[in-house]
Amino acid sequence: MARRCPCILLLAVAAAAAVLMAAAAQAQETCSGAVPSPPRRGARVSVASFGGAGDGRTINTAAFARAVASIESRAAPGGAELYVPPGVWLTGPFNLTSRMTLFLARGAVIRATQDASSWPLIEPLPSYGRGRELPGGRYISLIHGSGLQDVVITGENGTIDGQGSAWWDMWKKGTLPYTRPHLLELMSSSDIIVSNVVFQDSPFWNIHPVYCSNVVIRNVTILAPHDSPNTDGIDPDSSSNICIEDCYISTGDDAIAIKSGWDEYGIAYGRPSSDITVRRITGSSPFAGFAVGSETSGGVENVLAEHLNFFTSGFGIHIKTNTGRGGFIRNVTVSDVTLDNVRYGLRIVGDVGNHPDDRYNRSALPIVDALTIKNVHGQNIREAGLIKGIANSAFSRICLSNVKLTGGAPVRPWKCEAVSGGALGVQPSPCTELTSTSGMSFCTNSL
Repeated sequence: MARRCPCILLLAVAAAAAVLMAAAAQAQETCSGAVPSPPRRGARVSVASFGGAGDGRTINTAAFARAVASIESRAAPGGAELYVPPGVWLTGPFNLTSRMTLFLARGAVIRATQDASSWPLIEPLPSYGRGRELPGGRYISLIHGSGLQDVVITGENGTIDGQGSAWWDMWKKGTLPYTRPHLLELMSSSDIIVSNVVFQDSPFWNIHPVYCSNVVIRNVTILAPHDSPNTDGIDPDSSSNICIEDCYISTGDDAIAIKSGWDEYGIAYGRPSSDITVRRITGSSPFAGFAVGSETSGGVENVLAEHLNFFTSGFGIHIKTNTGRGGFIRNVTVSDVTLDNVRYGLRIVGDVGNHPDDRYNRSALPIVDALTIKNVHGQNIREAGLIKGIANSAFSRICLSNVKLTGGAPVRPWKCEAVSGGALGVQPSPCTELTSTSGMSFCTNSL
């Protein structure tokens, strides 16, 4: 029998938190205008009308495929909605189409089959060159789409359940034949809205928009056990104009991680992640609450992350790259962060992450420049943090302002290497590398 996540209490807490965050957000700043509200859909169909059964036993892969094909063929004005009624809809992977809404009613569960033979293989992403875990192809995501426009995934907090435990066990035993599937991956698509849905127990990363533009992810809950491997929450990848707001994320890996391709393949593909706003995120992770990297070979720039609240986590903020990555991380601001029971408050490092193969260019050094971390308050923190650049590519213009980290025991001090910048109002006292005149000037100007 598949091991189930003890998520009933977590779901209740997360749902309550989502309601509170949504109510508070109504009067708060929002980036949701990145995608205009879709036109009124001209038709509505139910998966039940295409031979589907929400009994938790019937495999509904063909029913979902027929329903999506019907939407695509009828070309209703404004597109169409695919309605998923209350019930447990067991299914293998299925594709979406343009100008559609996938709507999960209250009590609706789209549950992934654990039969790996039901998951087709697809080509590796060109910016990764191979599967992220293993050479060769990769399993398609449970819900997938490529080259789409105007797609909405929403509802009344219905659940998309990946039943990931079987995949996690294969990973732990070393028996995975190919890279595990995501719950949701949209490729080369635009005008995407994901809201008011629960993602649970993904085999791998949960939400992965890659080569996308104009994406809004709001009021989403993402849950997986803390010991579930690589169950990142939301990973925008070589994508632009992204808005992520008002989400609760508790998973086994980074809650949010911004990426842009892997080593020589990401450098060749050359598409950065840019113009990304992350706001009002609450959650917990054994790794990072908010992360950039480590796959940043296409570059990451113009990122604002603010009003973040992370607890019982490995890192509050983790910005990571490596020799061979190339690319850049620049113009990133992280502001108004609350941390509780976190090991590292902040980590900015140039020695994290593996390589796809031995053909990566060891001379491809990343540029990390113009990062501002401000208004961070943490309690029960063990170590202030580590800022470690690369010997021949020092991190520059790193600004820390009003960063106060305390613990039950004295917080271990900052460690810095191959970095320059400024620090204002930092506790524990900052490294001497962050007190240069030029660095202080950038810090003052950036604030």
